[in-house]
Amino acid sequence: MAQKTAGGNAAFHNFHNDYAHIADPNERRRLALAEIDKAPFGWYHVRAIVVAGIGFFTDAYDIFAINLVTAMLGVVYWQDAKDPKKAGMIPEHSDTAIKVATSGGTVIGQVAFGAAADMVGRKRMYGLELILIIFATLAQALSSDSPGISIVGVIIFWRVLMGIGIGGDYPLSSIITSEFATTKWRGAMMGSVFAMQGIGQFAAAMIALIVTSGFKKSLLSAATPALCDGVCNVAVDKMWRVIIGFGAVPGCIALYYRLTIPETPRYTFDVARDVEKAGEDTKAYIQGRPEGHPDEIRRVTTFQDSAGRLEIPKASWADFFRHYSQWRHGKVLLGTAGSWFTLDVAFYGLGLNNSIILNAIGYAKGDSMYKIFYNTAVGNLIIVCAGSIPGYWVTVLLVDTVGRKPIQMMGFIMLTIIFICIGFAYEKLLAHNGALLALYVLAQFFFNFGPNATTFIVPGECFPTRYRSTSHGLSAASGKVGAIIAQTIFGPLRTRGAAPGATGNAASPWLNHVMQIFALFMLLGVFTTLLIPETKRKTLEELAGEVPGTSNYDPVSSGHGTGYRTGYRTDSKSGSGSADGEKV
Repeated sequence: MAQKTAGGNAAFHNFHNDYAHIADPNERRRLALAEIDKAPFGWYHVRAIVVAGIGFFTDAYDIFAINLVTAMLGVVYWQDAKDPKKAGMIPEHSDTAIKVATSGGTVIGQVAFGAAADMVGRKRMYGLELILIIFATLAQALSSDSPGISIVGVIIFWRVLMGIGIGGDYPLSSIITSEFATTKWRGAMMGSVFAMQGIGQFAAAMIALIVTSGFKKSLLSAATPALCDGVCNVAVDKMWRVIIGFGAVPGCIALYYRLTIPETPRYTFDVARDVEKAGEDTKAYIQGRPEGHPDEIRRVTTFQDSAGRLEIPKASWADFFRHYSQWRHGKVLLGTAGSWFTLDVAFYGLGLNNSIILNAIGYAKGDSMYKIFYNTAVGNLIIVCAGSIPGYWVTVLLVDTVGRKPIQMMGFIMLTIIFICIGFAYEKLLAHNGALLALYVLAQFFFNFGPNATTFIVPGECFPTRYRSTSHGLSAASGKVGAIIAQTIFGPLRTRGAAPGATGNAASPWLNHVMQIFALFMLLGVFTTLLIPETKRKTLEELAGEVPGTSNYDPVSSGHGTGYRTGYRTDSKSGSGSADGEKV
């Protein structure tokens, strides 16, 4: 039996003393995690959202900013293009390579950081990915070409490294928020973290607008990219570096808080199997301290006594494959990974067509370099504010009442209908720019009030703690594979049959067929959604199949074995259940 500790008052409750009289480590674990699950929403929850959300703000900023920057790179580094008609414009293959580099690095980061967080802990990995993002972002802003290497090669190298950091942020931010969240508002907390992507996209367009206005006089000196030399060229070179470099600022602000966040008690209980430290970390989190500091002698004694008595299976490759070889668990991973894959094919594929929408609303051209960059920034602000940001926050408002699975299902169905309309009525829609714009905005809305948000939330909830980060990383990586396919296959496919030098709608003669293909992927998403569970208002332990008497209960995965009898054994002195069941 653990000894009671001094300290604690009305403001900072001493949770350790609540459980000090309980000898069974499984019961101590259950009660400690229940404190997190039922804790009233407070500033410590807001802090967790902000710390994780700033990372996603940075991720989205860096990914979205490159769409604005590649045009500037063309102005600076391709003035001497062999074809005079293409002077000042970045070649399409170079533009695609720079954008795909980020997605390629993201896949690596999602898998590597996801697995590492399950092996060595969330706390040890959290912050490292942000350091990598900050370093690679600043390196990009200071990059230039040389006789031995082109600017494209340098930018690709740093964007792959930045992508690895961005990829690591997906599983880490999701599961840390999930494991610290109260059950009642867990979806809203995770949705708020993910919604910072919309704010990051808005910020990227806003910074582009600000720097464009700052260099207005220099940009007005040239009418086209081919004529942008002298002061105009210098101005554009400064502009893209400022836009990229600003992405490191919010990361620097959040870095300290990420490095000092406590380890999640769930990881400490289930993987590290350190009952005493987990209990202290639970108390520290709710009190707003970086981590708990238990008495080391008592910690070692308790660890030796309880580590072997915890019923949750130890993580191992054998247990990992045994767990997911069961259809009841394997289908969930297939559902989360498959849904994310089908989503990102269309989500990133649609983003390749922003120029067509900007043309529809009159923000695709300009009579000077100032007007070109100004219209591009303002047009992107309109697109983000019209569809993306509202979709994110409607999800936050409704995800804990409507549920994750209905929102995802509804989103996929609506997107299937929208892409069918665009694909089969494309020629008629071109004659009515307002209708095309409306469908585009609706698509952005239902992406974010739909599968784009829920594919991030659900994998952070429905897997056991010992494999939660790895499973989220695998799901997210499958999504980025879909993004790479969209950028490398469907991007060039839409220009199939285009005449050399074609511009505007004539440059994308196959776009209607690409939209039809996207409709098929959205329909596939409807079926993959059927494989995932509804996670609304359920504890992470219930979703992992560890709670006897629930529909998800799995005696083997929970460590209870086939000879485990459910039921509670009540201690007459304490009045609390001393175990979830007993061996027979």
